[in-house]
Amino acid sequence: MEPIEITKIDGDKLKITWLDGFVSVISLKDLRDNCPCASCQGEQVGFKKFEPLKLDVIKPGTYEIDSIEPVGNYAIQIIWKDGHDTGIYSFEYLRQVMEKFGTKI
Repeated sequence: MEPIEITKIDGDKLKITWLDGFVSVISLKDLRDNCPCASCQGEQVGFKKFEPLKLDVIKPGTYEIDSIEPVGNYAIQIIWKDGHDTGIYSFEYLRQVMEKFGTKI
């Protein structure tokens, strides 16, 4: 399972076409809010779970993509315009997010 085309549409959405023909659109807000990095989702160390701080302040560029870079043959890294760049979206995780929060077209 891997994307064959990733296109930004309407200024605030991402359309992804997958090798198996699945096509969906997700808002950049939903994509960013589900960033898989430890800073956004927290992390488990031993038996302790560390939760990230949730701030009510949204920086300019939080929901804007600067670039998307491939990571090997298994993921993409999204660099957001606010400088956030630690989220590695594996294709498997990206597909799960698209199926949960995206709109199938």
